[in-house]
Formats: sequence, structure tokens, C-alpha cells
Amino acid sequence: MTPDGDRTRDGRLEGKIAAVTGARGGIGQAICERFAREGARVMAGDLARGDAPLPAGVDYLPLDVTDESAVRGFFDQVTATAGRLDILVNAAAIEIEKTIEDTSLEDWNRIFAVNVTGTFLVCKFALPLLRAAGGGSIVNFGSYDGFIADPGLAAYCATKGAVHALTRAMACDHGPENIRVNAICPGFIDTPMLQSFFGTSGDIESLKDEVRRIHPVRRYGTPRDAASLVTWLASDEAGYASGQLWVLDGGLTAQVQQMRVP
Repeated sequence: MTPDGDRTRDGRLEGKIAAVTGARGGIGQAICERFAREGARVMAGDLARGDAPLPAGVDYLPLDVTDESAVRGFFDQVTATAGRLDILVNAAAIEIEKTIEDTSLEDWNRIFAVNVTGTFLVCKFALPLLRAAGGGSIVNFGSYDGFIADPGLAAYCATKGAVHALTRAMACDHGPENIRVNAICPGFIDTPMLQSFFGTSGDIESLKDEVRRIHPVRRYGTPRDAASLVTWLASDEAGYASGQLWVLDGGLTAQVQQMRVP
């Protein structure tokens, strides 16, 4: 067993070079840690280094995914440091909790800049490296909110729908180059972003318990749950998986909510 309670992994990413954006967030950090345990060398891109220590095999590189020159520079550093790229994970994202009427144009442009344009730019500059390596895997982060909608997340839902469409288009364009592209679409994952969504007013703990109970598995997801699915999609085991939107929501969207009974 590893110190965090997970079983020792089998090195399914041994010798791979991976780049992860949003790498210091809850899900991004879990992906970096898991990739390193699986034998990959990880280039961890984010705006800030953060306080948590980086595990062996993970190198921090500063990255603003909204800045084209910064993204180009990031991949120049990946090339200089690691010499190649096999895996790309786009985990950088922000959330704006407003209806469309309350969303300013500045809000709209900002969330699209990070969630959509950021994914576009990172993929654009990663593709030549993946092609030079003979192929690889790209894993984007969509959301179940790209299929259905939570209240007060209009712009966020729109960005995730765009990521879903971009993922499928890239899978079609680059599959002949042995580059697979998939998106993971999480539901309620226990991260700071989820805590922000719940807010701080009212009986928050009762709300959290009620939302937990409507999940068939009766719990929220964890960053490790997301990291496990990303690891499989990044590995050679998933060699025939491409162009798909993998919903990770504990069965939440499998049920008809208005017909749920205790």
C-alpha cells in the first residue's frame, strides 16, 4: 500500500512523458501524483506552484493557459526538459456561479478564455510533440454540466459543451496520427470548486447530505476517482478508446430525478 492508502500500481505509464495543466488544483494534483506512481515523468503546469510538495518525477512549470506565448514557452520547456511528449491532460478550469443575466461580458470572456481557449491553445502546441513521438493520448476535462445543467452555472455549462465538441473533432482529425482524444465529464467531485458551488450561507451541511443521497453510490467523487480514469485513458490499455465523453458521476445522471423514491 502507498502512504495515502492506495494500492501500489503496476507502472502502466512507465517511461511516458506527460503534461498536465491545472496541475496544482485538486484533480490536477491527484493526476500528477498518480502518473508519477505509474512511472511517468510529469510536467505540471499551473499559474502558481502551490504549497503542497511535488512528488518525485513531477516538475513544476509556470503556465497561463490563456496566453499563447506562455503556452508555446511551456512546450518549449517540455521539449528542453524531457525531449518528447506522450500524454496531455487539460485539467485547468474555472467556474462562475451566475445565471446568464448576471454574467457580465468580462465574466463570459474570462471563463471561455480558461476553459475553452486554454484547452485549444494547449492542444494546438502539444500536437506537434505528440505527433513526433509517434502518437499519444489527450484527455480533456468536460463536465456532466456539458450534458445537463446545474442552476446558476450558465457560462460554465456552455464552456463544457464546447470542450465536448472540440474533443470529438480532435479525435476525428488526429486519430490517423495515432493520437487519441477523450474527455472526462465529472459530476460532483470533492474539490474546492465544489465547496465554492455549495457556498457558505444557510444549512450547507444538510444540502451536502441531500445531494450526496441522490447519488446511487451515495457519495461524492474524489480527485483519486478522476485520476484513475485519466490514468487508464492515458495508458496503452485504452488504445481503442477515442472520441468519447466519459461521464464520472456515481450514477447521478443514470436516474430520472423526479421519479426517485427512498
